[in-house]
Amino acid sequence: MKEHACHPSCASHANGAHDGRETSSSPSRSSTHPPSPPTAAAHAAAAVTDPSGRRRFLKSLGASSLASASAAWLPGAQAQTQTQTQTPNEAAAASASAGVAADGEPLTLSVNGQRRTLRVAPNAILLDVLRDQLQLTGTKKGCDHGQCGACTVHVNGVAINSCLSLALMHDGDAVTTIEGLARGDTLHPVQAAFWEHDAYQCGYCTSGQIMSAVAVLADKRIGRDDASVREAMSGNICRCGAYRNILAAIQDARSRMGG
Repeated sequence: MKEHACHPSCASHANGAHDGRETSSSPSRSSTHPPSPPTAAAHAAAAVTDPSGRRRFLKSLGASSLASASAAWLPGAQAQTQTQTQTPNEAAAASASAGVAADGEPLTLSVNGQRRTLRVAPNAILLDVLRDQLQLTGTKKGCDHGQCGACTVHVNGVAINSCLSLALMHDGDAVTTIEGLARGDTLHPVQAAFWEHDAYQCGYCTSGQIMSAVAVLADKRIGRDDASVREAMSGNICRCGAYRNILAAIQDARSRMGG
């Protein structure tokens, strides 16, 4: 009788369909024809008639496919696995090294008096570089359209909306953010005046207001009267009701600065 070549998981074994034939355990077969390892086709054939086998087959197929896809589409998977076995100090050093070698254009800025060299994407916005790469989060992201003034910083002494400016446009420039106004524990006169006149409510727009106010007081072309100050500050808008206090703080700071 010709042997039925099937895998032991075949449903016919379970149903006794091969009773009376020579089994795989017979000495003659084992000595001359050792059993072959089950193939994928055999697994698939067995899975068709055995629901539990089908579930096991699909589960193993899905796991192997996922592993293959991960290896093909995630080039950093191996590096991530290696990082998981590193100590915290080794992982931090590897991350720092990866940051230095990351793709991007070189950019050098003088930020609040400190020289900073980094790499940025060609389309990186100055606001995002200050907040995300240099961690200077005092400069706020508001409308992202240059209308609210929350992102105001000074570049070479001139107030600009950092959300509208590409970082690479300012290579070699001097940038001052709200973090750079105070001198140690001594507040800038405008900062002190805003505090004393309660010129803010939630405070989200305050850093932009202060940066614009400092620029207004430094610009001799802007009149000293309230109307001129209001006009000069019109690029900083907020929904709060502190405009009257902001104006009072600016005029107070003017007198403190001898302007």
